[in-house]
This record gives sequence, C-alpha cells and structure tokens, in this order.
Amino acid sequence: MISRELVSGVYWVGALDFDRRIFDELIPLPEGTSYNAYLVRGSQKTALIDTVDPAKEYDLLSNLVKLGIECIDYIVINHAEQDHSGTLPMILEFYPDARVVTNAKCRDLLVALLHIPQERFMVIADGETLSLGDRTLQFFITPWTHWPETQITWLVEDRILFPCDLFGFHAATSELFITDEAWAYRSAKRYYAEIMMPFRGSIKGYVEKVRGLSPAMIAPSHGPVNKNPQFILDAYADWVSDTVKNEVVIPYVSMHGSTAKMVEHLTGALITRGIVVKPFNLTRTDIGDLAFALVDAATVVIATPTVLFGPHPTVVSATYLANALRPKTKFASVIGSFGWGGKSVETITKMLDHVKVELIPPVMVLGEPDEATMQALDRLADEILKKHKEINIV
Repeated sequence: MISRELVSGVYWVGALDFDRRIFDELIPLPEGTSYNAYLVRGSQKTALIDTVDPAKEYDLLSNLVKLGIECIDYIVINHAEQDHSGTLPMILEFYPDARVVTNAKCRDLLVALLHIPQERFMVIADGETLSLGDRTLQFFITPWTHWPETQITWLVEDRILFPCDLFGFHAATSELFITDEAWAYRSAKRYYAEIMMPFRGSIKGYVEKVRGLSPAMIAPSHGPVNKNPQFILDAYADWVSDTVKNEVVIPYVSMHGSTAKMVEHLTGALITRGIVVKPFNLTRTDIGDLAFALVDAATVVIATPTVLFGPHPTVVSATYLANALRPKTKFASVIGSFGWGGKSVETITKMLDHVKVELIPPVMVLGEPDEATMQALDRLADEILKKHKEINIV
C-alpha cells in the first residue's frame, strides 16, 4: 500500500482489498472493496480518522510508518463495525498516547467489541469541535445512517466530510478520486440498496444537513473520494424520497417449470402495458442486483412453487431480505403453483410486515398453468397498471 494526499496535510492511509468477494458472509463484492482511513495533520495535533479491517492492519501501519508518523494524538472512530474499527487495538499499541475520539454509544460498542479500556476514550457530543491547531474537526452524531452509534466528521477549514459508510460504496480501485460518475452511480446505488435502504427515513434529514455544510469533498470509508459531492447528494435525495418508478420486480424460483411459465407470461403482459419488468431467477441472481432493483420499483411480485406446505426456501430467503431492506415499494403480489395444497401466499404476505405495501390479489394455480391461469395473470397485469396510474407514475 501507499498513502495518497487529498489536499496538503490530509492523506488516505487505508487499504485496498481487490480479492474480497463477500461481506458479512452475505453481500457479494464483485469489485472487491477498500477500507478507507485518513490522516489529518494540523499545526499542533495529528488525527487518524477510522482504521481498517483487521485483515489489512499491516497496510495501515505501513502507510503510517512510510509517512513518518511518530505521534498520533487522536483516533476518530465514526462507526464501531470492525471493518472500520478492527485495527484500533493495534494502532493504540503503536501510538500509546493517542485518545479515541467518538460518541458515547460508539464508545460502549468499542469496549464490548474490541475491549478498549475506558480511559483511552475522549467522548464527544453532537456539534462539538476538536482543534488540531490550524485545522478543526467537528463531529455530528447521525444515528441510524447505518448503526445507532454512527457519526460523521467534518474538517472545517478544508470542507472535507468523512461520513464513514454513508455515501460510499464497495470497490477496490487504484484511483483515489471518482473519475467515472456513471460507474460510481451504479456502485453507490447498489451499496445504498444493500446497506443503507433500511435506514431511508433517518438518512433523509442528514442529506440536507450535509448539503448545508457545502462540502468540497466527501471521503467515505469504502470506495474512492468524491470531489463532486452534489452528484452523490442528488442521488441519495432521489433514493430516499418516496418517489417510485413504473417498474415491477419479479423474484422467482421454478422447480418444474410451471412458475417460470407464469413469470414469462406476466413479464410479457406487463411489457405490453408499458411497464418496465425486472425478473430475477433466484437460483442464479446476485442478491446485490435484486436489492438494486428494489430501490425504485413500485411493485414486487414474488413468484414461487410450493415446497411441502409453503414457499420455496430460496424465495423465503429473498422475501426476508426484501422485508429487512424496507424498500419504498407501494404494491406487492404473489404468483406460483402448488401440488396438493399449501400456504405460500399467507407465509409470504406475513413476511412483508416491515414493508408498507398494498397487497394485490395473488394468482396461485394447481399444477401446470392453463389458459385460465394466463387470463388471471393478464388481469393481474391490468390491476398493476391501474395501481401505477393511481399514483401517477404511468
């Protein structure tokens, strides 16, 4: 690794992880990720903002050594999750006079997760400042922009925002700054869908708070630094809004082809009615792509065969994930086939308790779909079109 300079005296000292392919044993990482840590040198004090994942601890330490950093006065931890805080114990050993600067909730989590002694902490309050001499750090506590203890750090004089997970995305790239905004938009939207979407309500207010700061740069904890903050702030404002698009997402599994035939017919019926359709075969789908599609979709139609007495387990998993992500979807329905019976519809609808959707009557068929089934799917497409017109997105 090698440190890189954002502006004079402010350095990226983190780590790139080109080979990592899954996060939290759940989230695919097709482009790897980075763990961004930043060093800020003031005329009197030096601060390190966040650390890196323990797997890359020597990259961080090497960058600090190569920069000739003999003293760190403050280590700011914006978020206690280990991909940002996990190297903290080692850094405290190498810099024994450093104080850990964070809020009270984050302190408590760091004590529990990493067994950091209480006396190493400097607890800050919302809006509080910390002088480094000719530079000033200001802290804003932003709960539920991921975890309940999350905060952001503002470098006042340089107008650089360090928001930890907020506004970033998983990607390992040799470029320090974003140079391709189309790529960055898609990567950031995928990250929002996978990580931030459950906290949409909380994030809304903080987007405007950040706009009020008028940052020159946003330096997140994952992905390259953004020198055009308006780009990502506008994107987030759209994603966290209540506005949906004329789109239907259809996650499905088909064991013997019956459900697949229903999905194919419904897809065509919706396309004929001018609706964008995004079917996802869950046996092949990257869950990040599914989450991405859920950000804007007005309607979700879950398609499943019946296994024993309920929906296919893979559909159950996807439904659980969609419920946990809490997209702004307005409508939902269920289609599929069964053999001798079952309660797939009841099971799935009960699992959507965290998503505020209107349920459109399902289409479930015994065995192979016939002409009557296809007509029922046409009526479902008509009903979806009607609902979309009612909310003025067609």
